[in-house]
Amino acid sequence: MIEKIYLCGITATPPNKEIHKTALGSTESVTWEYAEDVTTLINKLKQEDVKIVAIEQTENSVMLQEFKVNKEEKLAVIFGNEVKGVQQTAVNLCDAVIEIPQFGTKHSLNISVSVGVVLWDLFKKMKLG
Repeated sequence: MIEKIYLCGITATPPNKEIHKTALGSTESVTWEYAEDVTTLINKLKQEDVKIVAIEQTENSVMLQEFKVNKEEKLAVIFGNEVKGVQQTAVNLCDAVIEIPQFGTKHSLNISVSVGVVLWDLFKKMKLG
C-alpha cells in the first residue's frame, strides 16, 4: 500500500491545475508532502528504516523483473526528472537501483509510464505473490 507521496525539487504540488486534471480527485485521498531536497529526504527515510530504491539506468542496476521485495520492509521508490533522471547524489544514497528493461532503439520511458510500470510490478510482488 502506498502510504505517502513525496514531491521534491521543481515538482509541482497541489493545488495545481495540471495535477488536478490528471489526479481526478486523488489529491484529496492520497497523503503527500513536499521536500525541497531529495537527498535530505532520503537520509530522513533511512533513519526511519525505509529501504530506498531509485529507478534509473546505472552500471549496477537490477532489472525490475529480478528485483526482490521483502513484504515486511517499507520501501521508498525514487523517480527522477523527466529529462535528467535521478540525480547521481541521490542514486549514491540508495540501497538499490532498479532498471526497467527496454529493447529497441529508444532507451527511456516517459516518467508517468515508468511510475505505472514500476508500481504495478511492486504491487504484484507485495500483494499477489
